[in-house]
Amino acid sequence: MPEFSQPLWLLLLPLVPLLLWRWRRGWAGLRYSDTRLLQDLPRGKSDRARRWGIALRAIGLTLVVLALAGPRWPDPGTRIPTEGVAIAMVVDVSASMNERDFFWDDQVLSRLDGVKRMFRLFATGGEGPGGVAIPPRPNDLISLVVFATHPETVCPLTLDHAALLKMLDSQDTRSITTEATTNPGDALAWALYSLQKAPTRHKAILFLTDGESNVPPPALTPRQAAQLAGNMGVPIYALDADTEAPEPAKPGDNAKAEQSLKEVARISKGEYFRARDAAALAAACARIDQLQRDRIQSFEFRRYHEGFAWVALAAFVSLTMVVGLEATIWRRIP
Repeated sequence: MPEFSQPLWLLLLPLVPLLLWRWRRGWAGLRYSDTRLLQDLPRGKSDRARRWGIALRAIGLTLVVLALAGPRWPDPGTRIPTEGVAIAMVVDVSASMNERDFFWDDQVLSRLDGVKRMFRLFATGGEGPGGVAIPPRPNDLISLVVFATHPETVCPLTLDHAALLKMLDSQDTRSITTEATTNPGDALAWALYSLQKAPTRHKAILFLTDGESNVPPPALTPRQAAQLAGNMGVPIYALDADTEAPEPAKPGDNAKAEQSLKEVARISKGEYFRARDAAALAAACARIDQLQRDRIQSFEFRRYHEGFAWVALAAFVSLTMVVGLEATIWRRIP
């Protein structure tokens, strides 16, 4: 399939009929003092000349516009496979993420600092704790949504992962009491909204939190947000950063953070991961990386055949032909 390197030039195409109409009015505006002068002219030849003149001008002007738009055809011999997915990283920045109980090798970090390091590794690739190797994702569109009481888009979908990670590094936990609660339901819905405009077929959410929702309605519950994600075909990979040992859930009690996250993953056809330390978080990110790469296969081209010269030549021939014919066998009187 051909494409255009400068498609904005195609906006000139509606001007072609206008120019033809203007030329036709000028052609039809010839006046004669006595129409008897034209009685011996062959009308059939005159009508054909007019019709062919309009047609050749239309073709020539259209080809000029197409040439300016830069038509090109991809070279199938240079087709290479590539992988791409739109990923929304949803990160909890509520007050509890400031707890310094997250182990990264021999270091003790806050939960949020551990998450920052891990997401940097996920985007840029490298070897994480426990010797887990994660390849880079240069072809993925990644956005960043943080949340506490309210969700906020820190960075929209972008291929500039360096800028994304700088914005992630600038984030701190919320310390104001009215802004430090946990509202995962609205955050997931916010991320889904940003993914709607993604040009890729495949989309996913990496959702990292350490606690359950503790905001009252009308905020969405995590389950409601997961149902929206399931309807849109967006899997949610829930990473539980709570470093404390999980308590057994009571019968019928779905309010526990772990149970809630498992339900979110199940409903959206994603997966749940327990990320109590850096090694577990690295293993979870490696698993997510593998899942997404297995599902996506597209192609890009390294070389194109440019069609500008050929289309411009065809436009030149068409316009030169009509000028030459009108100066010779299609010559008009007077």
